[in-house]
Amino acid sequence: MELAWLEDFIALAEYGSFVRAAEARHITQPAFSRRIRALEQWMGVTLFARTPQGTSLTEAGRAMHRGALESANRLHRLREEVREVAGKTARTLQFAATHSLSFTFFPRWIRQIEKGAPLEAMQLHTESMAGCEQMLMQGQVHFLLSHRHPEVPTRLDPSQFESRKIAQDTLIPLIGADLEAPSATGRSFPYLAYTEASGLGRIVSHRLRSDAEFASREPLFTSHLAAVLMSMALENKGLAWLPLILAETEWREGQLVRALGPDWDIPVEIHVTRAKATLPASAEAFWQRLTTRP
Repeated sequence: MELAWLEDFIALAEYGSFVRAAEARHITQPAFSRRIRALEQWMGVTLFARTPQGTSLTEAGRAMHRGALESANRLHRLREEVREVAGKTARTLQFAATHSLSFTFFPRWIRQIEKGAPLEAMQLHTESMAGCEQMLMQGQVHFLLSHRHPEVPTRLDPSQFESRKIAQDTLIPLIGADLEAPSATGRSFPYLAYTEASGLGRIVSHRLRSDAEFASREPLFTSHLAAVLMSMALENKGLAWLPLILAETEWREGQLVRALGPDWDIPVEIHVTRAKATLPASAEAFWQRLTTRP
């Protein structure tokens, strides 16, 4: 049994696709498939049902899933604790953050946290929401910063993870200023959408699900990066729901304008999330510092 096999198993259970899971794990699809087969041979059972539409966990796979998450987390934490004791690593806080929060929000937030007492060392990993969730579930980072919406459930098991709201944001339907004058509905504009790997995409999809025309509409362009969708909007390619925290300057300067009225805005929260299991001392001290702030 190898730790990589457990991480592969978790990724395939999450994505339901050998191709997408292999991409998330940064290995080729044939190599990924061989490792899944090796895991199934080691376990002596079939863990995934394969169909032309994708993969799903078998009954044995479902029985293994929670234990795999806990085991991977435990092994990553053990490695970090041993390295810390041996002096192999500094007291480095490991963060994962979605791209839209890494560019502008994270530096400002850390500056506020550090007032009067600078942190020793930090490392920021920037990924899609799905990638960030994988890093947190596998114990590769201590904390995850992401947008959340109270009506959109997280993929992180609430029995194993906890979060705290640290800020608010708004997703606003915006277009480039040189596009045609906004219509009453915004339906005349090409739609720039987030991919399913994006946390913002999950939130926007949830909001648009109640609108039959938008829900069935094929997007002109997709990306899991809000910054890429903003660039496309600035090039007058279409309409995108963009986080104010990212697009505020362009909106205030008039480079981006509303495509739809305020009723189409989506209020969201920014959360920091951690595993409920005990973290290294430096990470626990940071969480305590965070939770005692006003």
